[in-house]
Amino acid sequence: MTLPSAASDLPLLEAAAREAGALARATFGAPVEVWQKGAEGPVTEVDLAIDKLLTERLRGARPEYGWLSEETADSGERLGKARCFIVDPIDGTRAFLAHEPQFCISIGLSEGDKAVLGVVYNPILDEMFVGGDGVAPMLNGAPIAPTKRGPLENARLIGRKRFYADTRWPRPWPPLDLEWRLSIAYRLSLIAAGQFDGALMPGFKNEWDTAAGTAILEAAGGRVSDMYGAPLLFNQPDPRAPGAIATGGGELHALLIDRIQHLPHPREWEAAIAAAQSKEAT
Repeated sequence: MTLPSAASDLPLLEAAAREAGALARATFGAPVEVWQKGAEGPVTEVDLAIDKLLTERLRGARPEYGWLSEETADSGERLGKARCFIVDPIDGTRAFLAHEPQFCISIGLSEGDKAVLGVVYNPILDEMFVGGDGVAPMLNGAPIAPTKRGPLENARLIGRKRFYADTRWPRPWPPLDLEWRLSIAYRLSLIAAGQFDGALMPGFKNEWDTAAGTAILEAAGGRVSDMYGAPLLFNQPDPRAPGAIATGGGELHALLIDRIQHLPHPREWEAAIAAAQSKEAT
C-alpha cells in the first residue's frame, strides 16, 4: 500500500498541538498534582491530560499508525507500523512547573527509522514550528532557516554556562554566547529558526524529545546527530540515542563532535550510577 505524503498529516498534527496547547495554557501557573518518575523527572496531571487528548485526536484519526509517547506505556506494537507518532505531551515539564515559558507540545511522525514531520508548539509564547518531508520549515507561517556557523569561537549555543566552564574538560572552551532553554524540542526548533547556532546534549536522549525537532531542523537544512556523528534513528526498540548534537550544519557540527569524543558512552554512565546506588543500598 502506498502511504499518503507526510505533508498531508500536517493539519492534523497542528490542530492537535494547538488544542493541547490551549489545555496547557489554561493550567499554566495554577496548582497541579505532581508525581516523580525517578531519573525521568516530574510528571503532572496536565502531562497526562494532554497525553490522553493527543491519543484521542491522533490515534483516533490514524489508527494504523504506531504510538510512542513519554506518558504512555510502550507495548512494542509500534515496531511493526510503517509510520509512528512520537509524542511528548509537555517537553519541559520542569519549566511548566516553574511557570517559565520554555516548554512545548512536541509531535513527531516517523516513517521507517526517519523523522518525516514535526510540529513543536510553545503555547505560552504562541510559537508554532513546523517542518518535514514536503513541508517547508516555518515559524507561525513565516519561513525559517538556520545559521551556517563555521568557527566555534563566539558561537551562540543553547547550554548552561557551568557545563562549559567545568574544569574537567581536556581543552577549555573558547568564548561562547550561551543561553539556556529547558525543552529539547524547543532547542532544536530555535536552531532551525536561526536564533541559535547549535546545542550539545550529552547523555541518552529519548525519541519523544527529539523526533519533532529533528524533522523541523533537517527540513531547514540543519543537522542532528548522536554524539558520534551518526544520524538519529526513530521508532527503535530502545527509543534512546547516545546524546544529540544539533546545528545549522557546516563546520560547527564537526567541531562539537570533536570536543566530546573523550566522554564515555551513556551506557557507562548508567552502569556507574547503578553501581553507586547498589553500594549505597548495602
